[in-house]
Amino acid sequence: MIRILLKTGCLVVGVASVAQAQEASEATQSANAALQQYLPFNDETDFDNAMRGQIATLDADQITAPDGTVIYDIAQFDFLKGDAPATANPSLWRQSRLNAVHGLFEVVEGGIYQVRGYDLAVMSFIRGETGWIIVDPLTATETAAAGLQLLRDHVEDLPVSAVILTHSHVDHFGGVKGILTPEEIESNNVQVVAPEGFFEESVSENLIAGNTMSRRAAYMYGNVIEKGPEGSLGSGLGTTTAAGEVTIVEPTITIDETPQQETIDGIPMTFLNTPGAEAPAELMFYIPKFKAMMQAEEISHTLHNLYTLRGAKVRSGDLFAKYINDTINRFGDEVEVSFGSHHWPTWGNEHIIELWEGQRDTYRYIHDETLRLANTGETMLEIAEQLELPDSLAQKFFNRGYYGSVSHNAKAQYQLYFGWFSGNPSELHELPPVEEGRKFVEYAGGADAVIEKARADYEAGEYRWVATALNHLVFAEPENEEAKNLLADALTQMGYQAESGPWRNFYLSGAKELRDGVVEAATPATASPDIIRNLPLETYLDYLAVRLNHPEAVGQEIALNFVMPDVDEQFVVTVTNGVMNYTLGRQDDAANATVTLDRAILDQINLGETTLMGAIESGSASVDGDVQKVEDFVGLLDTFEFWFDIVTP
Repeated sequence: MIRILLKTGCLVVGVASVAQAQEASEATQSANAALQQYLPFNDETDFDNAMRGQIATLDADQITAPDGTVIYDIAQFDFLKGDAPATANPSLWRQSRLNAVHGLFEVVEGGIYQVRGYDLAVMSFIRGETGWIIVDPLTATETAAAGLQLLRDHVEDLPVSAVILTHSHVDHFGGVKGILTPEEIESNNVQVVAPEGFFEESVSENLIAGNTMSRRAAYMYGNVIEKGPEGSLGSGLGTTTAAGEVTIVEPTITIDETPQQETIDGIPMTFLNTPGAEAPAELMFYIPKFKAMMQAEEISHTLHNLYTLRGAKVRSGDLFAKYINDTINRFGDEVEVSFGSHHWPTWGNEHIIELWEGQRDTYRYIHDETLRLANTGETMLEIAEQLELPDSLAQKFFNRGYYGSVSHNAKAQYQLYFGWFSGNPSELHELPPVEEGRKFVEYAGGADAVIEKARADYEAGEYRWVATALNHLVFAEPENEEAKNLLADALTQMGYQAESGPWRNFYLSGAKELRDGVVEAATPATASPDIIRNLPLETYLDYLAVRLNHPEAVGQEIALNFVMPDVDEQFVVTVTNGVMNYTLGRQDDAANATVTLDRAILDQINLGETTLMGAIESGSASVDGDVQKVEDFVGLLDTFEFWFDIVTP
């Protein structure tokens, strides 16, 4: 069975037990109060913009599947009202309230509309000559269909004439078959616009690392904790993701240039190809008729991630800044509305330029200042501690670290250029956590001494050091409940102080698992049939090679031919020296066996509907040669356990 993390663990369905409530300490209340004084909370512009043009909301509190399964719970964020409680960073609380605003909104009179608050992302609608041009049809078919129906009910009941997919993250394409009928897809009459590399990146991104990314994403998105004042407030980038059917379609128009002029259902558009910043494949576009910029996710009402905490390749702040600067130079003189894949639009040229320039300069500052400090000899941790945005940038709500953070983005830029090693030889070959923890506790005078000092530091509000010290103790003595509970208390206070949604979710998720252990309640969803069917064969074989248990494979000599008649594909797989290699488009005359199966059967295997040996036994696959070698190969493939420990060894 394959588990693909299509963006950020959005396919993990969260189920949380009742959270253990903990009060905010004086230190936490003081830290949050200081931020309250620093930021201009009297500025209500974002709230005005978030509500501007609201036409209607869904009548129900939930979006459900035909069988009654809850796909998205609108009411789960109803608690986000009024001033921030003591247990929440006031800036993150403000952002979460804005993200929870939901409904159908008019962006440009008679021309552009949005549905917001019914998934992690935003779905936009542009009135074409013959129908609706839909931009980013959300994560799931169910939420996308509900959003389109809301538009048709309250604005105009028109067919879908085109779809624009801004980038290769699932919350921007997964619902596409909820807005297009099978007949519309089959006829190929609906234009589907996407950036270069979109399809390949969408179905294969993060496959080989998907299990670990998904587990960490369950922390990042708060899937293992409750929503609430002492729990998750959302993601900072939006609320949370839908848990429905994920689909994909192939583009009919590819954006591979900047600028690229296209007319979509009678509407001239200028597209910009912007890969490698927020996503491996991404685009933005300008609509001269409406003086409107679709900023995708390169510009947002938050500091975005230059590294995502679930784990991924780092992103370049330099590219972010350059793409935004190019946008300013091309359209800055005339743009009157800027709308994106998340959050609410910005209206008015002056306000838009303030947003664009502020975002550009923030990414530029983080990138360039990280490198300046690195070139003076400062290390990654030192840079992350020192680097602060100037007030002119830091006091803009759209630059606050609700999703990314200045701290971990600075670390990302250091890693982008220098990797994990600081250059200090004492850090070149460190002990792993358990062994390091044992020596730390030994040097500190034993567990009781560590706990005694940690309690004193906890009372002093030194939560970061308490977490560091007690993490050593927990890894040295994972059954030490006193240490785990005190560490959980420290992480909880850090979560209450965190301005970043993912930071808060990580801290509180770790605290919960320290107190309760790993509760295998939130069932991770596997990749959808649509994604599996479109998975490139080469990508699948790369994944098999990672699943091979290499130490167990040492000494094995296996060569297997595979033939898939229905798609006219063949390949050979070999296992030697404890590794798996493959070659597409050929067969080995000396292979131990030849396995014949349709690609459709391989898809069923990947979806967990059958196994290779089960398919052979049922006759849907056949073996010519040594069946035992096929069994040996299958027996060497690991099935990854999702619920591995994170905060304990």
